[in-house]
Amino acid sequence: MILRFLMTALLLAVSPALLADAITGEVQKQATNYTAIIMFVVFIVFTMGITKWAAKRNTSTADYYTAGGSITGFQNGLAIAGDFMSAASFLGISALVYTSGYDGLIYSIGFLVGWPIILFLMAERLRNLGKFTFSDVASYRLGQTQIRLLSAFGSLIVVAFYLIAQMVGAGKLIQLLFGLDYYVAVVLVGVLMVMYVLFGGMLATTWVQIIKAVLLLSGASFMAIMVMKTVGFDFGSLFAEAVKIHDKGAQIMSPGGLVSDPISAISLGLALMFGTAGLPHILMRFFTVSDAKEARKSVFYATGFIGYFYILTFIIGFGAILLVSTNPDFKDVTGAIVGGTNMVAIHLASAVGGNLFLGFISAVAFATILAVVAGLTLAGASAVSHDLYACVIKQGKAREEDEMRVTKLTTLTLGVVAILLGIIFEKQNIAFMVGLAFSIAASCNFPVLFLSMYWKGLSTRGALFGGALGLITALVLTIISPTVWVDVFGYAEAIFPYKYPALFSMVAAFVGIWFFSVTDKSKRAGEERERFFAQFVRSQTGLGATGAVAH
Repeated sequence: MILRFLMTALLLAVSPALLADAITGEVQKQATNYTAIIMFVVFIVFTMGITKWAAKRNTSTADYYTAGGSITGFQNGLAIAGDFMSAASFLGISALVYTSGYDGLIYSIGFLVGWPIILFLMAERLRNLGKFTFSDVASYRLGQTQIRLLSAFGSLIVVAFYLIAQMVGAGKLIQLLFGLDYYVAVVLVGVLMVMYVLFGGMLATTWVQIIKAVLLLSGASFMAIMVMKTVGFDFGSLFAEAVKIHDKGAQIMSPGGLVSDPISAISLGLALMFGTAGLPHILMRFFTVSDAKEARKSVFYATGFIGYFYILTFIIGFGAILLVSTNPDFKDVTGAIVGGTNMVAIHLASAVGGNLFLGFISAVAFATILAVVAGLTLAGASAVSHDLYACVIKQGKAREEDEMRVTKLTTLTLGVVAILLGIIFEKQNIAFMVGLAFSIAASCNFPVLFLSMYWKGLSTRGALFGGALGLITALVLTIISPTVWVDVFGYAEAIFPYKYPALFSMVAAFVGIWFFSVTDKSKRAGEERERFFAQFVRSQTGLGATGAVAH
């Protein structure tokens, strides 16, 4: 029944003109990419079948939040890669390389370097100490109410900004590729993501992300191979030809085009490196495997897949310089790229594989957005139902059926909120939202989580005040930065001169956590420090690890 309803709504939504044609008997020229629609419908039908299969296996909160710990390291690595390789990565980084050349690597390397940090410093301890969310780890020996409130608040803000960027991106992308109205596209993404999470939980979300990762890696590999074929598989020729064609000439092979001052470069690097280690939808994936060994495998495989993907985006970006910028079919009457530079990867797909491959890549781009928003929605729902409702409001005594009910209500609410935000922010510059999400994750979630595992002197007061200080600093500095104060609000000059706040907000967070912890001489703080050794043993050995919190 659900599938029939969805398919009927989908067919009416993706091509209302077909309905008009059937009524009038006339055939009109469509901007809609029907190959993409067919492939997209196949993807939806298949993943909805997975969702139905997964729904039958969700018999407890553990099944719903973490797939019962049944995911293998390899599967989880692919799912993490699918979660992390967003449409912004595929389209955005390719576009950055297309416009700025070498500097596009800054984002690729920044995103990638965050994974070894997670592998060597966090993966094993996360799995041994946590159960459903990273708040379980951060609050293991600290005050449950205070830390979970802070973690949940930080998580929801990160999820909200990430969701806005994905929803607006989905609307614009599908509006161009499928000929859909923007509002229809946003509603369609919202409905689909709610169905994946509401019925399938983590198991369905995981397999949607795995399928999407395989499709995206396959498509990007084909594009890169075809690009290299045009230059005889010679990287030197690829770069030399790009330099000849590009408006900037040899400058595209030199750094400094995107980030010109060292403060901005360092701040951006910190946000990309440490923000990854504070993203709730990424950290949540480490609780889906059976033990710490599988958690390490997850990061190892994810790092390999993501690293390979970013190499491909670099080739795709330079390939677009060769094959898209020189082709008038991909330009409008003014000479600009149709759909903007963010669409160069899509145009390159047409250049190397024709309409059939263009349809495939278009459908994969949509699948990419669905996979990411499903992971974000599940992370947001778990923050409300598990951290706030079960652990704060019910003090760990909530019944499973009540917690599941709250989860599903939250999922529906997040779906509606995501759709509304996507519509509200349609005309806004949403680039700063992704940067803000990473900055908040690096300034609030990461410092509290990292120090809770590694610093004996941490107290509840230090974590609460320091984490809140990092969160507020990141928000305020972003608002008064050029990306918001000038580009969005329209003021002539920004109060804060740098685009990225992470350098300052991370320092504020760590200094705040340290200061408020060392000055905390209360009896409770002393007890929390005494519990560090027991936490350390469990984080290393997993001995007796059931995911239950210490108190």
